[in-house]
Amino acid sequence: MNSCSALSNRYSQAISFKLVLGFLLLALCTFTVAPAAWSQENTGSPSSMNTEGGDTSSAGMQVAAGASTLLYFPLKAAFAISGGIVGGLAYVFSGGNEQAAKSIWTTSLYGTYIITPDHLQGNKPIRFLGVADSNDAPAHAPEPVR
Repeated sequence: MNSCSALSNRYSQAISFKLVLGFLLLALCTFTVAPAAWSQENTGSPSSMNTEGGDTSSAGMQVAAGASTLLYFPLKAAFAISGGIVGGLAYVFSGGNEQAAKSIWTTSLYGTYIITPDHLQGNKPIRFLGVADSNDAPAHAPEPVR
């Protein structure tokens, strides 16, 4: 019975270690990806920008954007990965129809991945579903084969 208890204790320690390691990895990714998104040039009006590098409300918006990204990004990434797989299956099962696959890939892979303060302020839309560029759309619909 002692060996069973030791085995159970080791198993719970391994699970705890993996959870802590996963959390630290998620935090590292957040702190390396989010500042890159925030370093984008601010396009606000000159009267709304502070010349001293920011204020508490902009810091609060950045924290809110980071927290929102922590919740939003895993859902969007899972949706994009699933859409990539389903689009590949659509390509295979449609006999190589690239348009069928591209319609799935465009909807699932494009869109917003990182929430920024501009998204929270309503200056930019949050697009969970991707929108095709006008350059990617065909000029005319292909004619059916007769």
